[in-house]
Amino acid sequence: MYDLIIAGAGPAGSSAAREAGKAGMNVLLIDKDRFPRYKPCGGGLSERALSYLDFSLPENICERSITGARIRFGDRVIDRHKDYRLTVTLTRSIFDDFLLKKAQEIGVHVATGKKVLDFREDSEKVEVRAGDETYRSKYLIVAAGSQNRLKERVRDRDGKDRYGICMVTEVPEKNDAIDARLGNALEFHFGVARMGYGWIFPHDGYYSVGIGGMAKDMSNPRRSMIGFLRKNGFAGSYKLRGHLIPFGGITRPVASPRVLLSGDSAGFVDSFTGEGIAYAIKSGQNAAQTVADKLEDDDLDLAESYQQRCKKDFGDDLKYSLIMAKIMHSWPEMFFRMLATRDDFLDKFLEVPAMKGTYKSLIRWLMPRMPGYLLSI
Repeated sequence: MYDLIIAGAGPAGSSAAREAGKAGMNVLLIDKDRFPRYKPCGGGLSERALSYLDFSLPENICERSITGARIRFGDRVIDRHKDYRLTVTLTRSIFDDFLLKKAQEIGVHVATGKKVLDFREDSEKVEVRAGDETYRSKYLIVAAGSQNRLKERVRDRDGKDRYGICMVTEVPEKNDAIDARLGNALEFHFGVARMGYGWIFPHDGYYSVGIGGMAKDMSNPRRSMIGFLRKNGFAGSYKLRGHLIPFGGITRPVASPRVLLSGDSAGFVDSFTGEGIAYAIKSGQNAAQTVADKLEDDDLDLAESYQQRCKKDFGDDLKYSLIMAKIMHSWPEMFFRMLATRDDFLDKFLEVPAMKGTYKSLIRWLMPRMPGYLLSI
């Protein structure tokens, strides 16, 4: 009988395992893949995500320190560079493998190459079926991503207006050419998809190129992605990979009496940027801390305690990221013109990924200025 089983060894699962191991729990971490494994992702790691880690990342994992942004809308372009770091880029297979090793160093048990197929929860335990084996645990954390069906045992499946579809590929390129094209700036293309954008991110020896948008509005994401690649000068043959991203800020059940959802499984994603790593790390840590509290105090309401913990730590971030996404994608022309003509708005906008501001503070700052901005553009 384990104290805790964790399904999924991505950032949420490995962070939960490390936290649980530090609390002295007997932990089993299970993942269907053997690590390192490929993960489709733009590969941007925010300052918020870095702040949640209880260790420093080695220099060889952080490929580029990003200090600028290039924003495109139609034929209009804005370039802005700051004197502070906005984010870093990295390769997810390397990053996720490192997080798994940081969990293993605490002494948690790890079983890779086994897919969690199902679980059964009763008043005393959770039985977890993975491969040909059945494991028993007092509690279970589901951190298996947005496409895994396990989460639907706790919450309903999202409709197509509650998640996005992304297509991503890696385009090899020499670093000199990357430096000449982007340097240490991320490139965003707005207007290519509703509730989404296209991106070109610089890495070490390659670009991450992708598009993402609301699922119900993307009838043929592969064709859209090929068009985006060609339009931006990438004429080769590339392997395209797709994945789903839930919109954060939507109220969803994320826990039952013995099962907690974390990361993408819970829908903890920034609706404006699509970034989920920070909230995966923090929700995984919160889930493990809540289980540790429950083991000490059986009268604790596990589900309520976990939900309140996450709401306190990042509930406003997700809520206001959704509001910001709806504002931008409802009036894209107005939004982009404001970015292009108002330096103070763009500066405030870039403070959010750098963790120098929040969506809530940005919206509160913007609202009283909106009438004057509209009259000036």
